[in-house]
Amino acid sequence: MWRHPEERALARVSNGDGGGSSFKARKGAHLRMTQTDFAVTLAETFERRKPVTELAASDLPTIYPKPSPRVVAKARPEIDTHAKKFIAMSPFCVLATSGSDGSVDASPRGGNPGFVHVAGPNQLLMPDRSGNNRIDSFRNIVEGSGFVQLIFFVPGIDETLRVGGKGKLSAEPDLLASMVEFGKPPRAVLSIDVHECYFHCGKALMRAKLWSQEMRVERAVLPSISEVIHDQTKLGEPESQAEVVARYKTRL
Repeated sequence: MWRHPEERALARVSNGDGGGSSFKARKGAHLRMTQTDFAVTLAETFERRKPVTELAASDLPTIYPKPSPRVVAKARPEIDTHAKKFIAMSPFCVLATSGSDGSVDASPRGGNPGFVHVAGPNQLLMPDRSGNNRIDSFRNIVEGSGFVQLIFFVPGIDETLRVGGKGKLSAEPDLLASMVEFGKPPRAVLSIDVHECYFHCGKALMRAKLWSQEMRVERAVLPSISEVIHDQTKLGEPESQAEVVARYKTRL
């Protein structure tokens, strides 16, 4: 079902409906229009329409009801027993940071379950492993506000854990030596002063069926990341997926 007559017409033109690259309409007489002419007319029609209005803060209460007291109260000022157990089971999280220019970054982080250490009810320690050396997250932390947000995932559990606080970096030798994993110490450690911690409901992951076998795809449906970046930049040499995986395994 087309939402607008213009979309229906454009589709007919694109599909060659009505003969070749022309568009045939009936309204008392036959009207022939080239595909280029029609595209220009369609663009002008869309331009005359009013743009979608951006919502203001005052609009939001008219769309969304207030959260329940329980939803508000679940945000805790520290890591409790339940959150500590969840972090100990988590092999993966996403780290979000913001820069001094207002830009934001979200970075995946992973390791063995419990790779993020709970050093206390208000402190997390995250080791930094080998990556691409862009260090966008760390630049944001040292140059920006230092505020961070994390979302922890545990395979098989739809609920996630959100943790917010302020981060700082350390390369203190004894601390690095205490966090050896994959046969090597981290290059730095992110220490997070936790301000807020709460569990997020599982509806998003349930909708995505994230842990379901039926949602898994074969890796072969996409080129390797090396092949993709080579295609985008023409820099370096493209590697097959097998070559990428073999190289990664030496740099975990």
